[in-house]
Formats: sequence, C-alpha cells, structure tokens
Amino acid sequence: MDKVKNLLEITFFARGGQGAKTAAEILAQGAVSEGKFVQAFPSFGPERSGAPIQTFLRVSNREVRTHEPVLNPDVVVVLDDTLLKTENITRNLKKDAILIVNSVKTAEELSRQLKFFGKIHAVDADGISLKIIGQLRPNTVILGKIIRIARVAKLESIQKEFRKIFAKKLGKEICARNMEAIKKAYDNP
Repeated sequence: MDKVKNLLEITFFARGGQGAKTAAEILAQGAVSEGKFVQAFPSFGPERSGAPIQTFLRVSNREVRTHEPVLNPDVVVVLDDTLLKTENITRNLKKDAILIVNSVKTAEELSRQLKFFGKIHAVDADGISLKIIGQLRPNTVILGKIIRIARVAKLESIQKEFRKIFAKKLGKEICARNMEAIKKAYDNP
C-alpha cells in the first residue's frame, strides 16, 4: 500500500466456495501484522455454493471508521471470469482503479470485453493452482498478484499468515505448495 494513500478499498467478486472471504481475511491479517488497520467483510445473497458473492477489504495507515460496503473501490478482484458476463464488475470504478482477473484471457482482451480501459491484470490463477497445488484454489494464487499490484502487505507477511491459518489443516506439503503458488503469481508481472 502506498504510504501516501491513507485508505485502500478492495472489492472481490467470486462465487460461494471460491475463497474470496478467506483471501480477504489473509490479506487483512497480513496487513495487521505490519501495523495497518483493516476491515474485511463479505456480502452474501442466498448463501449457497456457486452463488455470486462480494467481499470487501479496507486497508489503511489510520483507523478505519466507516462500516459501509465499498462503493468506489481502488482495486477489484475477480476470482471467476464467468462473473464478467453477469455482474457489473466495473460499476463505480475510477479511471485509475485496478482490475485483477483470474482468466486465461489477456488484459487487452478483458479490456475490450468490459469496455474498461484502466489498469487490468490477468492471471491464470486456476491454471497455476492446478499445476502447483494440484487443486482448484484461485484465491490462494490471486493473493500473490494482489500484494504485488496493490501492495496491501509484504509477501512474507501473507505467507506467514497463510501458514498460521492453514499449516495444521492442510499439512506441510500442501501448505508449501500454496506458498509456491502465491509466489508464482507475485513474481509474474
């Protein structure tokens, strides 16, 4: 997060079960470990797997006092590119906003499809997660891209928080693969 910017607002678009809420919480915990103030919360409709959801994250160098949904995000993260056809992803996006999309399409293709000509970053999070983790975990992979682009927290902080939450649950080998997948997305511009 830019030291000059006092508040960074992120909206995640995903489907229930894809881990957007978990990704936001890991980012939030990583930012807190670095002394930042955060707020992370989901917005659900019918709570069922596969239903479109939104999750919101605010990161600041100062206390976050507002509790409203994020209306004009600085960053939009899309975990499922099929949502580009059904959700108004670019609504209220400023020209300097950043769009991070889990897609095999290029940024240029996504720009034309969405008629959004701001900063778009495409990452094949599904492909990376299947190749490295062996499971479909786009939320884990996309963490690397978010912290590279939006600078919410440092890579080490995110990996530390991921380990803290999932090491016992997943085991050392799977946890190590997740660390590798996060770093892969982080390292690819």
